[in-house]
Amino acid sequence: MTGTAGPSAPQAPFRVTEGRLSPGRAEQVLSLAAAAQAADGVAPLSESVLLQVRHGSGPLTRDLLLTVGDTTAGYVHLDEPDAEADDAGDAGAVSGELVVHPAHRRRGYGTALISAAMSAVTTGTTGAAGHGIRIWAHGDLPAAAALARSAGFTRFRALWQMRMSLADRVLPSPVFPAGVTLRTFRPGQDEDEWLAVNSRAFAHHPEQGSWTREDLEIREAEPWFDPGGFFIAERDGRMAGFHWTKVHPAGDEGAPMGEVYVVGVDPARQGGGLGRALTLAGVAHLQHLGLPEVMLYVDESNVPAVTMYASLGFGRWHTDVMYRHP
Repeated sequence: MTGTAGPSAPQAPFRVTEGRLSPGRAEQVLSLAAAAQAADGVAPLSESVLLQVRHGSGPLTRDLLLTVGDTTAGYVHLDEPDAEADDAGDAGAVSGELVVHPAHRRRGYGTALISAAMSAVTTGTTGAAGHGIRIWAHGDLPAAAALARSAGFTRFRALWQMRMSLADRVLPSPVFPAGVTLRTFRPGQDEDEWLAVNSRAFAHHPEQGSWTREDLEIREAEPWFDPGGFFIAERDGRMAGFHWTKVHPAGDEGAPMGEVYVVGVDPARQGGGLGRALTLAGVAHLQHLGLPEVMLYVDESNVPAVTMYASLGFGRWHTDVMYRHP
């Protein structure tokens, strides 16, 4: 959610339309997101949403566009309803992301988009009639917080981005539990087993645990995908855990950056320090590539993971906040 809490009613004629994005509209949404990132210093849309804008969304997702004349001034993406109850006990809640173009802020368009998104949920066009809606605010910007409050949303969840410098850092050597070996991901062979382990490892994590074969293959086709940085821990010939790393190219922030993209351990294999060892193996790989810095995302409420990352030298960089409306 990036926007401002402007006037309660928009100051210029506009339309909010719902439907699949044409290639032209998709490019306009990507341009809108880039303009917001340049203005705010933080990307307004997650990687998952950007991939859906580029490649198409699932059957129960929705895209809402706010246009002023022929200009795309705002955008909302609504994901499929959750299959299980969230931490607040709301089964079928819908998560979304919202952005208003910097040139069209403080004109009431953010409020109009939130109203349209809530209407889409409560009338059942998302397949989740009568259930709650949750909106991400990337970067926890004051203007987004004000917009959320004005629409009756409350803070529900926080996701930390943590970073660590790799320059001249001496990393501990990873120590794997007895019987565990490490190899890299084999495209075309490991997908099904990886999806099964990922689903079990993130059974209570709605964004990660619900990945499908299509979700995985879309990322395998991305220019940044490198199986040499996708580490698989095995024990007794079965996948026990993994650490998928990512390299972000040089951009507005300067030098390229590594990412602890996702670390997962099969619940049946937890214990013995496997998660820590996998994390260290992946970070060592990123350091070997000559990257000056590494980042990751972790839920604020996941105290064991936050503590482990902090012990390695990671510190909080910024926070993404999820707001909820019942």
